[in-house]
Amino acid sequence: MEGFVARKDICSFTEIRAMSERSDPKGLVQLGSHVAAIVAAGVLVWAVRDHGWLMIPAQMVLGILITFLFCPHHECIHWTAFASKRLNDGVAWVLGLIGFLPSLWFRAFHFEHHRETHLEDHDPELVDVKPDTKGALLFYLTGLKSFWYASLRIIVLHAMGRITDGFVPDDTARRAMVRQARLYLLIYGLVAAVAIWAGSWAPLIYWIVPMVLGAWSLRLYLLAEHTLLPHTQDMLQNTRTMRTTAPIRWLAWQMSYHTEHHLFPAVPFHALHKAFGKITPRHGALIPGYWHFTREYWASLK
Repeated sequence: MEGFVARKDICSFTEIRAMSERSDPKGLVQLGSHVAAIVAAGVLVWAVRDHGWLMIPAQMVLGILITFLFCPHHECIHWTAFASKRLNDGVAWVLGLIGFLPSLWFRAFHFEHHRETHLEDHDPELVDVKPDTKGALLFYLTGLKSFWYASLRIIVLHAMGRITDGFVPDDTARRAMVRQARLYLLIYGLVAAVAIWAGSWAPLIYWIVPMVLGAWSLRLYLLAEHTLLPHTQDMLQNTRTMRTTAPIRWLAWQMSYHTEHHLFPAVPFHALHKAFGKITPRHGALIPGYWHFTREYWASLK
């Protein structure tokens, strides 16, 4: 395929195989640290509950941490967060529930994105047109349509048995997606019912409102992966790796090494820095940070 950079031109199969070794302990430590940060942020929200002016920033911090559970979810649907396939699937199921993104559908959608990365009329990520005006970007960052409407629509339609996406492999997969969506809705309903019965605002205070306040962070992070790059099969050109700080790399489960992830999708998060070292001399789409990308993108808008 013209413009395609073969992986063997960058790394030998032996090197790729060595980098692709998965680890339950490394995955559990990373997930544990992420969950611990969420718990700490939740405690912070509780601690400032009587200080209204501090609630919003505290909930936003909590929301950013919860919203970025998308990253371990993404790692799990690749079966690379852990060595155990069962552990990957189980954690993905739970994270999909928390993040309103059914894991079975997400895996099918995302694998199609890898097969057709940034190719117009093929990549499902390009179905929703990216913002082309400053006003559209600001609305996009709220997540009201790009996340909440889109995710809830998927869950409800799937629960009704309406799955028409061409990337869903077969009827067996469709039936599994329908079951998952119905279970998700059942659990959401139970959470709401228990909260109403107990007179508790906890699900809103510690889950939904924080996710609303933190939605912008993940929206902006995801925009940086491919936006403004050429629609080509060359993954050194259609996917962007970001130089960023260690805390951001931790929060995003090393997915700032995004070119490396697309070139070597079987390499787990904890080994992507090794892949980065292999392809650094050939890097085409490398930007020094998310703030730099945001300024560049903002300047390109009407």
